Amino acid sequence: MSLIQVKRYLMQARQATLTTLCTLFQSEPETMRCLLNHLVRKGCVRKCERKPACGSSCFKCPVAVTESYEWVPNN
Repeated sequence: MSLIQVKRYLMQARQATLTTLCTLFQSEPETMRCLLNHLVRKGCVRKCERKPACGSSCFKCPVAVTESYEWVPNN
């Protein structure tokens, strides 16, 4: 897995959860967050906090499922 691979995937997919990225690139969440945070600092990616599908605010969903990242166009 490389930063370029993650960047290319997000360019094509437009948005992905941390869980999806970790599974796809066979990476630990903290490792993936480091790569993603670099892309966030460069302005290529935006971190999004998604609400659980159930609509509640109990915070029992794993963070990796509700934490998603979105490609910022024109970068």
